[in-house]
Amino acid sequence: MEALQTHTLDTLPLGTSAWVLRVAGEDAIADRLVDMGFWPGTKVSAVRRALLGDPVAYRLQGYRLALRRSEAARVIVTVAGA
Repeated sequence: MEALQTHTLDTLPLGTSAWVLRVAGEDAIADRLVDMGFWPGTKVSAVRRALLGDPVAYRLQGYRLALRRSEAARVIVTVAGA
């Protein structure tokens, strides 16, 4: 069985989908990311990047959410189809 290749959400190219594996950390930011829908098994897609590259809009749970790169780096994902 092949091991999953994991990445952080901030490295996800536009138009690419991935599944959330976990949120790193045990602080208020990690808790807030989970509250916003970044649960294990949730499908997330990178849909739009701001002009200077930060923030990035992601689609998950039927809505769009903009995150700073520093926040998105806390979300560990595996790329769809990988």
